[in-house]
Amino acid sequence: MNGLALRAALVALLSLASLTSAFAGTVRITVAKYSAKTGPYFAEAERAFEAANPGTDIQIEVVPWDELGQKLAGDIAAGTNPDLAIIGTRWLVDFVKRDVVEPLDGFMTDEFRGRFIEPFLQAAVMDGKTYGLPISASARAMYYNKNLLEKAGIAEPPKTWDELKAAAEKISALGEGVHGFGLQGRETETDIYYYYAMWSQGVEILDENGRSSLSSDGAIAAARIYKELIDKGGTEPNVTAYARADVERLFKQGKIGMMITAPLLKEDAPNLNYGIAPIPAGPTGARGTYGVTDSIIMFKTSKSKEEAWKFLDYLFTTEMRARFTQEEGFLPVNKEEAKMDYYANDPNRKAFTELLPSARFTPLVAGWDEVAQKTIDALQKIYLGAGEPDATLKAAAEDIDAILKK
Repeated sequence: MNGLALRAALVALLSLASLTSAFAGTVRITVAKYSAKTGPYFAEAERAFEAANPGTDIQIEVVPWDELGQKLAGDIAAGTNPDLAIIGTRWLVDFVKRDVVEPLDGFMTDEFRGRFIEPFLQAAVMDGKTYGLPISASARAMYYNKNLLEKAGIAEPPKTWDELKAAAEKISALGEGVHGFGLQGRETETDIYYYYAMWSQGVEILDENGRSSLSSDGAIAAARIYKELIDKGGTEPNVTAYARADVERLFKQGKIGMMITAPLLKEDAPNLNYGIAPIPAGPTGARGTYGVTDSIIMFKTSKSKEEAWKFLDYLFTTEMRARFTQEEGFLPVNKEEAKMDYYANDPNRKAFTELLPSARFTPLVAGWDEVAQKTIDALQKIYLGAGEPDATLKAAAEDIDAILKK
């Protein structure tokens, strides 16, 4: 090789090394916009992390939720996807199937795992691998109208479903368009509303073999709890006409004694005298709340995995989690954060945080939307009196198992 060729080769190698080094130190992150506070939070996290880690370049892109799925799909197809991204946890089913997500177990230490309220870390586990971390979380609890309970002679919110049924009848008996228990019977989460009662019977959505549990004794008993509430006038009439937002609206109007829902903003009903209590327990004391998460994932194509993980580690320290969840109005997934005065000294927040260890999540399986709809169809049939719980749920379980085998 002559001198000119050697010099050119050296220049090329140095340029490639410089480019590789710069690329390896860059971490691109696509962030879902939750509120006007999302961008500033991540911008400050970027500045603080870069100051503590010279040579690492964090690049944040904030994208509205309604554009996020399409943008990520396009970036993946074009090979321009970021190193990290926030996604709806249910999207993992498709992302893992397409083999674009990096499992995180190899990066996690015991100390890191120990930061989390365990069910929320498990929410993004598929086939024994952890594919995401819970960047945001919510759950459900039972809201109750203190004035209506007092008027009906009920000293405290019910702790069991039997107590709830008795309380609901008393509240409905007050008349004046008041109903004891708000029962959702239409649209998204109608199946979830039923699972509250089913989980309290010690039954999971899918059994240990991955089959539907709808045909189990506990699942049938749960359906009978709600059907008895309907038949005895303990709910609003025509429950299959009410989506969750409809039941919430009645509650805010002071027309519902008790209902189960996600955290409500105090300003939505500033004059309503309400409290928050755990979801009622079943005969053995079992109970479960519905947990909802969004996950932050790492893409397999990332050339900066170590730097990306280091930034994730930083985001999931107690201080950073507390700032994010409290600014955005989410619930804590970090054990130490959950102990903070912000939660422990506020009775409403405390009611939710105490439920978090019992959080359940919808299974990360293909065909889940079909499974949910089959469950909703069966529940509506039961609520309308068009089918007995036993036969209706067993038929639905067979249909669901067929879906899950596809």
